[in-house]
Amino acid sequence: MTKKVGNKVVIIGTGAVGISYAFSMFNQGHCDEMVLIDLNRKKALGEVRDLQDGILYAQTPTQIKLGDYADCADADIVCICAGVPQRPGETRLDLIDNNLKVFHSIVGAVMGSGFDGIFLVATNPVDVLAYATWKFSGLPKSRVIGSGTILDTARLCNYVGEAFRVAPVSVDAYMIGEHGDSVIAAWSAASIAGMPLKKLLAAHENGEQLMNDIHSHVRDAAYAIIEAKGATSYGIGMGLSRISNAILHNQNVVLTVSTLLEGELGQEGVYIGVPAVINRKGAVRVFEVPLDEHEQQRFAESAALLKSYQAKVDDFQP
Repeated sequence: MTKKVGNKVVIIGTGAVGISYAFSMFNQGHCDEMVLIDLNRKKALGEVRDLQDGILYAQTPTQIKLGDYADCADADIVCICAGVPQRPGETRLDLIDNNLKVFHSIVGAVMGSGFDGIFLVATNPVDVLAYATWKFSGLPKSRVIGSGTILDTARLCNYVGEAFRVAPVSVDAYMIGEHGDSVIAAWSAASIAGMPLKKLLAAHENGEQLMNDIHSHVRDAAYAIIEAKGATSYGIGMGLSRISNAILHNQNVVLTVSTLLEGELGQEGVYIGVPAVINRKGAVRVFEVPLDEHEQQRFAESAALLKSYQAKVDDFQP
């Protein structure tokens, strides 16, 4: 194997999410080497060649190639996008049984290569599969990160920005909990330019209704997209790219990822979406956002739901 130069990312699974992530990483110049792995090697090779055709016009001449699990040995990040996709009418949690088998095989093959980097998990149900990856790999929790509520948070900031006519980047707000139907808008911690969002909503003529509508739009966005085009891809691809950039360039930024709680926000032993500091060592610290009593209760319910599905991981027999 040729010795790597610079930051190396391996992407497992070249479906809609995997390729959207690959294109975002390549287009933004976040890594020096990218390797694609897929059971369908013919398709993966086609994706590699298609991406390579853009190298002339890219920010950096990223090395892109088709590979196998041996390529994970010196990777900085292995991003798992493989698995059974969500179909119209299914919840993310409906996917757990089949994807557990897939992940046990994938994680075993990656660790068998000698991999000592950071896992980034995108496949749904992402919180449970991040927990499974942590269990199957034996790596420290900081080095197994799920995409968590990175996409939900983006949707929240988009909708709030639209409602108050500001750019999404000017909205400081988080979606936390399960990346799924029990996701929570942390309204108590949200603000625009230091102004509490709850205060802005209270001054709005339909503030309560607006708050409920925004939460519903965020929670149900994936269902509408899947119904229309079959899968979500671009938003999550860019979200994964943002997490990867924070890791590879040691940025210490706070992003809403799925990580293991060890007492934070009153929860123990559950992988769930929360704001966490991301740097070269992974998800190194959780920020305990202030929540009101109702939000605390809903977060506890979301955590309990995820724990009930994590039990399938604990009981898994290959």
